[in-house]
Parts: sequence; C-alpha cells; structure tokens
Amino acid sequence: MSERIFIGVAWPYANGPLHLGQIAGAYLPADIFARYHRLKGNDVLMVSGTDQHGTPITIRAEQEGLTPQEVVSKYHAQYLDVWDKLGISFDKYTSTGTENHAKVVGDLFLSLLEKDLIYPATAEYAYCANDRRFLPDRYVDGTCPHCSFERARGDQCDNCGRTLDPQDLLNWRCHICGNPPEMRESEHFFLRLSALQEKLHDWAKAVGEGIWRPNVYGFTMNWLTEGLRDRAITRDVEWGVPLPIPGYDTKRIYVWFEACIGYLSAALEWAESRGNNDEWLPFWKDTSTKAYYFLGKDNIPFHTIIWPAMLMGYGESGASLGAGGLNLPTNVPANEYLSLEGQKFSTSQNWAVWAPDYLERYEPDPLRYYLSANMPEFGDADFSWREFFRRNNDELVATYGNLVHRILTLTHRNFDGTVPEAGALNSDDKALIQKADDTLDDVASSLELPRFREAIGKAMALAGEANRYVDLKAPWKTAKDDKVRTATTLSTALYAISALKTVLYPFMPHASERLHALLGFTSEVTGNGWAVSPPPAGQTLQEPKPLFTKLDEEIVERETALLHAQSAG
Repeated sequence: MSERIFIGVAWPYANGPLHLGQIAGAYLPADIFARYHRLKGNDVLMVSGTDQHGTPITIRAEQEGLTPQEVVSKYHAQYLDVWDKLGISFDKYTSTGTENHAKVVGDLFLSLLEKDLIYPATAEYAYCANDRRFLPDRYVDGTCPHCSFERARGDQCDNCGRTLDPQDLLNWRCHICGNPPEMRESEHFFLRLSALQEKLHDWAKAVGEGIWRPNVYGFTMNWLTEGLRDRAITRDVEWGVPLPIPGYDTKRIYVWFEACIGYLSAALEWAESRGNNDEWLPFWKDTSTKAYYFLGKDNIPFHTIIWPAMLMGYGESGASLGAGGLNLPTNVPANEYLSLEGQKFSTSQNWAVWAPDYLERYEPDPLRYYLSANMPEFGDADFSWREFFRRNNDELVATYGNLVHRILTLTHRNFDGTVPEAGALNSDDKALIQKADDTLDDVASSLELPRFREAIGKAMALAGEANRYVDLKAPWKTAKDDKVRTATTLSTALYAISALKTVLYPFMPHASERLHALLGFTSEVTGNGWAVSPPPAGQTLQEPKPLFTKLDEEIVERETALLHAQSAG
C-alpha cells in the first residue's frame, strides 16, 4: 500500500552562494529520500524555498552596496540553477517573499494571538547609540557564554549550536561599528512557548524516543528539560513580513518564526500552481501522512520545538486554512557538520567549496556519491579533494563503472549488441540474482530509517559482488567455446547491473538515467519503480560508453591550492 510523504527542507538564506556543507547537510539527503519514495510509488511532496528575510540578507546587501531585494534576486536565481544541475528534485521551490507566504504567516499569527499564545510585552533589546538603531540579533557579535567561542552571534553560537539572546553574549559589540551596544526598551510580540512545555515534552518523547537520531532527540529533550522561555517573534527592522495588525508599521515578524511557516505556505502555493487549491490538504491534515524535515543540526530546536509548538497552538481553527489541526513532524533527520580539509566551512573567511564552482568543473553524480558515502549523519565528517579523487576513481570508475562497461562491451562483441537468452542457471548465477534481489530490500530498509551511508554501502557491495562473479565466470574466455555459458553469465550480470541502476538512482540519478538508456530502454528510468528491470532477451543495447570520468590526480593539488588562495585573498 502506498504512503503519503511530506518532505520539508531547510530554507537557505539568500546571502551568498551555496556550499558543499549545506548540500550534505540538508538538500542531498532530502532529495535521496524523495527519489526513493517516488520510486516506491509513494505520494511525495518536497518543498523548500529561499529565505529572503532576516539580517544575513541585509548584512550582505550592505557589503555589496545593493538593496536586500537585489541580493535576494541574485542568489535565488543561482540556487535554482544549482538545484537543476545537481538534480535536487523539489516539487515546489519558492521564497518567503511571496504574497501567499505573507498571507499564511499572517493567518497563523492571528490564530495564535487570538488564543493568547502570542502576546505583546515590553522588553529590553540591544541598541547601538552610534548607529542610532535597534540591532537585530545577528548584528550583535560577542563571545559565547557556554563554549567561549569568540565569534558567536546574538541569535546563535555556530560553534556549540546553542540558541542565544544578544544579552547572553560576553564582550558584545555592534556588528556594524564595533561599539558595545546598550539595552533599551521596545514593545514586541512573544510566542508563549512556556504554555506548551508539557505537551511538547510528551509529544517529543512519544514520537522521537528510539526513532529520531540520537543528536536530535538528545538536543530536544535537553531543551525541554531546561524549561522553555517565551520568545519574541517580532523585531525593529524594515526587511521582513509585516505584522497583520495595525499600529506596528516599524516592526516585522522575526525570521525564525515566519521561515518555518514556509513549509506550509509552499504546500499551498504548490497546490495552487497545479490548479487544485485543496491538493495540499492531505499532506497537512491526513494523520496517516508522514512528515520529514531535513536540516543541519544548528536548526534542530526550530523544527523539534518551535515549529511543533506553532502547529500545536494553531490547533483546531484558522482564519483561512479551515478547521482541523496540522500534522506535526514524524522525523527530523538532522545531519551533523561537514568540514572541509579538516577545517570548518566558513563563508566569512571564504573557506568553502561553492556549489556553482564545483558544478562548472565536474559532473554532479560523483559529488552526490561522495557526499552520500561520507554523509555526516551521526557525527561530523570531512570533505577532502584527495578523498573525492579516490572515491571517484577507485569506486565509481573502477568498481561500478568498469562492471557496466565490460559487461556491455562483451555483450556487444559476442552477441551483436543484443541481450542474450540465458541458459540453465547454476548456483553462482542464482546466488548473484538473489543478492541483487536482496539488495533492493536491504537498501530500502536503510533508506526508510533514513540511513544514507549505510544504504549506499549496501548498494555498492552488490557492485563488488557482481565484479567477483564476472571474474570467476570469465565470459571473455568462455566466449571461445561455450556460447550458452557466456550468454548466461552476461544475462546474469545484466540482472545485477539493472538492480544497481535502481538502488543507486536516488543517489546518482544522472548515471542511472544514462545506464537505463545504455541498456536499450527508451522509457523513463523511474517507470518500473523500486524493482529490478533487466532488459529482455533480444533487446538492442546502445554502444557502450563510460558511466563516469576518471580524474587526473593533479586535481587534488590544483583544487587544494585554489581553496587556500581563495581563503587568503
């Protein structure tokens, strides 16, 4: 029986190019998961969009001498190009700048306000007398009080991941001028998280214990054990979603509150774009739907505490979304961090491999493979150009690609480019066919969890087993005096290759599409679903072509030198 799967993916700030740490953290795992479930025949909706509000955009605009909207337009277009080239298959990728988004944000705001889960209160905020302005949280720098990291921001410490308020920082200073700010009073609206403390605790324990990744569950329960504080959801800024009530023209809804609502507003926009305004409803109101949120670990509390609190608070009413509650997350498979050559990715220090630069020089699937096999699911991982080079040449080219190329070449050479009819199967033939069938089940079991490194390891194990089988049967030798044995060997190997085409499709869709065509199919690679679909006897194969390109070792030195020069200059 098919399932309905909703996939929400973290919204990138439109303040700079995407780097490989972000790809590994949220976008690639979400795409693998979505592609797998589509192959399974499940009803999938994967959404995200460009987060165009918040201080990262205004900071970038000031640095580049542009308006915030000009910055957003520049990077939003770039993100769309990256998703297309890398093969990130969103059903809807939008932005937080749409009228639809502002309307949905306003609806949730008013609903929570009506229930007294949002309330106005006066509190003190950082104010820079030199610049004569209240400072958004990210405009306050200082030392983290928890881990002593000296470059923490007023909303979060990137080193330990703790969410902060500006006044928590030690040695705080204005990001603009460097002077220490002062505290001044301002009226804002607060989300009454404290009222939902017990309900959130019970929910997280019920759905997360033993199911969520240990880092996600542990982080969430620690937050809840410490006790939730009400948090301001508005700021004294000009760039953002306006409040849906009169009298607050100088204030905007804080980005952390409205960005999460983007998952919902994107679903509504998707439905409208398909000509059925109600098509979003089953993904959000049918309790049999499973909702997954993919993100980096710095976003865990927003998706396991704050967003669920907003959904719980919305409850049974809504100004425009109709009666009935909205589905809470089923799982939040947040990844740890990916470092680069042993150092943390740093946009400020230009220590990054930018996705547009990578895609200008290399094919997408080797990156997708390397990041999948090295995904930071349960601990931090590192990207190095030497390991990228090794995995491409030793695993993709020498193991998987070589298997495909030699089987197709032998078939062309000995059977005029058509799939041969197999003879009687011996125990070795049957064992490889069984291994191929089992691999589909084994990879599916890992992807359901989801455990991507484990899944791709199981898939590549089949490639290794198929290579050993071919070496044992040596069809290049049997072709001289035993045509039936050769036909059976090649037919069996083609069966294993067809299984690899399926199980590796979520990870490397471009290679699977090429292999599908090489096997003589003219249909879509996804047409047969999550199943082995070998070419039938008599089908004409295309002329063999390499699936992957062997890289020269000099790329390691070249790319490493480029990285250091980029960071230094």
